[in-house]
Amino acid sequence: MSVAFRMRQEHDGRWRAVAEGHPIEVTGRDARECVRNVHKAALSLMPAVSWESGPPVVFVEVLPKLVGVAEAAEMMGWDKRRVATYVKRGAFPEPLAELAGGRVWAREDVVSFRDAFRARQRGRGRSRRRTGSD
Repeated sequence: MSVAFRMRQEHDGRWRAVAEGHPIEVTGRDARECVRNVHKAALSLMPAVSWESGPPVVFVEVLPKLVGVAEAAEMMGWDKRRVATYVKRGAFPEPLAELAGGRVWAREDVVSFRDAFRARQRGRGRSRRRTGSD
């Protein structure tokens, strides 16, 4: 037996998972707590599973939080034109999809790119100061 859940982060930061085909919904303060609650809920759906046909399986599909060009620009501290320039150069993360309304990225991908970009910028600033002071 198996049961599938779809899990996503809500606007308020909490996580919510809904069982497909079952009237079960669980939440959590973070993803880890939500997964623990998914496991508890799944056990209630599979009370007496026969291991002869194999172990019970719980599928959890995590839907990423999406951002568009405007949100990505805000996260980077840039304007939308600069994001477009980096996308054209192939220097920005690959979008998950290109919709009629524009490109969309997983928020986590943009956060990772932003953090790495800022680290590179800080590293360049240090090396320039060292070079200039020699």
